[in-house]
Amino acid sequence: MQPIAVTPSLGRHLMAVAVTVASALCPLFAQAGAAVVSASAAASGTDVRSWLQRIHNAASQRNYQGTLVVTANGSVSSSRLAHYFEGKQYFERIDMLDGQPQRVYRHNDQVLTVWPAAKVARIEQRDAVAMFPAVLSGSEAQLFERYEMLAEGTDRVAGLNASVFLLRPRDGHRFAQRLWADQGSGLLLRADVLSPDGKVLESAAFTEVAIGVKAQPESVLAPMKKLDGYRVLRSAPQRTSLEAEGWWLKSPLAGFRQVSCVKRSLEAAGNSDGARSADVLQTIFSDGLTHVSVFIEPFRAERQRIGAAAFGATHTLMQPLGAHWITVVGDVPMATLKQFAAALERPR
Repeated sequence: MQPIAVTPSLGRHLMAVAVTVASALCPLFAQAGAAVVSASAAASGTDVRSWLQRIHNAASQRNYQGTLVVTANGSVSSSRLAHYFEGKQYFERIDMLDGQPQRVYRHNDQVLTVWPAAKVARIEQRDAVAMFPAVLSGSEAQLFERYEMLAEGTDRVAGLNASVFLLRPRDGHRFAQRLWADQGSGLLLRADVLSPDGKVLESAAFTEVAIGVKAQPESVLAPMKKLDGYRVLRSAPQRTSLEAEGWWLKSPLAGFRQVSCVKRSLEAAGNSDGARSADVLQTIFSDGLTHVSVFIEPFRAERQRIGAAAFGATHTLMQPLGAHWITVVGDVPMATLKQFAAALERPR
């Protein structure tokens, strides 16, 4: 299967679907539960809600570039990340520094993924989903329902002074996260996902970062226009809903709300004749901090195998449901994914 990097949040994980690999969504976010004030926040008279908004705004409205390193299960991956904000537009570029050469360019909701060695490019349209180093994936009220935020003092990351926060879930359906935010700009510098016993499941951190750099939109736009010699695969997502496609969740998991549902057909990456895969339905649920993606596609016994997997904080559950194949992925405990899968029904 061929990974499709989605956003500069490379640092989170890849969401796989059997026919094609869809991007994962699980981000490294911030959230809050009570009006807890850190030492630096107290000095500036800013409460937790303002800190959250500050981190969120820094991720989207500041210009920055740096090296992001992700560690999980003893493996390490790194990427070079650049984000520019100009007017009401944003531009992003990721260069994978390990493994097969791969680059991702994003201009607003247009995403181009390029594999230079294979001369393959994939063009997609994607909604903006909060990814590292972004924060809010939903409303603050939704976050406060399911998490509380505790100030843990200060530290240094990538040479910058940071305020540290622990985001503690109010139930066992989610993981805790520890965040390091730059005191000067509010930019999220590091995020760890923690197991119930406090062990680090996955960590994403800038090893070096420059904040407030000059915007370079052409470094993103120019490569997006130069695809001569590439085999270009296109994804045209169709907005829909679970109900419109004949599905529903009989018992939605508390705290998670549906934030997106699209149906897409993608050209099979391995077919030179331009063959297209069957439609894949992807629904994204968020609790304001993390995401769970549910992929639904036609079942093919020769290609798909029942199973469950975990890599770092990312858990994946795969199983048949009638004539369909279900893949559930998220940075949540496996028990949470099983509840999503058990709640999914097709009344018609």
